Amino acid sequence: MTTIHHAAAQGFSAQADTYARGRPDYPAELGGWLRDTLGLAEGRSVVDLGAGTGKFTRLLLPTDASVIAVEPVDAMRAQLSSRLPDVTVLAGSAESMPLPDASVDAVVCAQAFHWFANAAAMQEIRRVLKPGGRLGLVWNVRDESYPWVARLTAIMTPYEGDAPRFYKGDWKKVFPAEGFGPLALTRLPYTHNGSPEHVIVDRVMSVSFIASLPQAEQDAVRARLHEVIATDPALQGRDEVSFPYSTEAYCCPRL
Repeated sequence: MTTIHHAAAQGFSAQADTYARGRPDYPAELGGWLRDTLGLAEGRSVVDLGAGTGKFTRLLLPTDASVIAVEPVDAMRAQLSSRLPDVTVLAGSAESMPLPDASVDAVVCAQAFHWFANAAAMQEIRRVLKPGGRLGLVWNVRDESYPWVARLTAIMTPYEGDAPRFYKGDWKKVFPAEGFGPLALTRLPYTHNGSPEHVIVDRVMSVSFIASLPQAEQDAVRARLHEVIATDPALQGRDEVSFPYSTEAYCCPRL
């Protein structure tokens, strides 16, 4: 199995619980995209690649497609299996999936593709997809037009190091990819509602390169997050907050 980036291996292993609590879900409208654009339905099969704790896996189930979750991090797979015991969960990576050639109708990567955007992964995804199958790429993107959201980004950015990041756009360099058609983008608004501790603190602390920091540095980041919550006019004194996102969903056909 391909080596996992150290930030992902350490951070996601150490903070699987926090990831499950703090990461946002997805807009309900994405269900229509899964059916109409990716073609998921009864009799079809889909791989959730880099499935993590199963937040996106859960959204695949109402399509009635057969769902296979592939995840390389043991702690994340354990969280997924405990939450969705009826889903087939496999240890594997984007470059090495334990699946036969041309065996699935779709592969979906939610909050994950930037970790393995390389030619070997695209070749492996093409291998397991049936001709005419679909690759779906989904991200919840923070809306930094809100000043307090921009403050959170400013807290996180100094720690990112060499960790792959969606916003840098490096993942797009693998496209156009051999054997695939063009990317098509659908954008959907989404708001993650909940307590500041879950929606903001757990969300930031679940970021891989934050979760892999030494405890003292994690404590310092947590203190800065609490300062934002306590001092920003949009957040202070609120038992529930709304974290704004834009969900970006890309579809790419296998030729």
